[in-house]
Amino acid sequence: MDSNWAGEHLQVIRTLMERSAIYRRTLAPIMLLLGILGLLAAAGGWFFGLESGRAFVLYWTAIGLVGLCGAYLMVRRQSLKEAEPFWSPPTRRVTQALLPPLFAGLIAGILAVFPAAREALQIWWLPPLWMVLYGCALHAAGFFMPRGMKLFGWGFIVSGGALAGCLSCAGGVYALLHAHIVMGASFGGFHLAYGLYLYFTENRKNEA
Repeated sequence: MDSNWAGEHLQVIRTLMERSAIYRRTLAPIMLLLGILGLLAAAGGWFFGLESGRAFVLYWTAIGLVGLCGAYLMVRRQSLKEAEPFWSPPTRRVTQALLPPLFAGLIAGILAVFPAAREALQIWWLPPLWMVLYGCALHAAGFFMPRGMKLFGWGFIVSGGALAGCLSCAGGVYALLHAHIVMGASFGGFHLAYGLYLYFTENRKNEA
């Protein structure tokens, strides 16, 4: 059993090393997709005036699920293009790394809307918590992906911690409409910036 387990992990590591360029090419469109989705979602939340606690949590939870499904669909598309199985051992490892923090974020969102009557301050703590948990998920997945993913995860962790510190020091509570801006700037802006970085660096490597 131990030899089989070790052999499987060695094969996964070998496969990940062989596919690092493929994963890098796939990451750029995924990050761009998530960045654009985050910015559009923030604009939609502001435009439609979603400032109740329940509406904010349900709205961004739905956006997160849409983004996750979109990312996996793009991975599947890349797998079909390369004539490789979608649910491969590397894909399973990345999914297993992402799942615990993302699940914790989902539970935090569910708890925030039951009961429905929540103060704005309680809901405002969700964005930094989601940022930290998402950063932890990216950092964990970074052990099976290009090195930059760990740094990207740390960006969310540090930003979430800084936002939590600002909330602790704030003298008042901002309207939840402003929380849409925070979500768009973080989940939208960070992904878009990282996606553009990957896109242009990959193009320079291909030209070289």
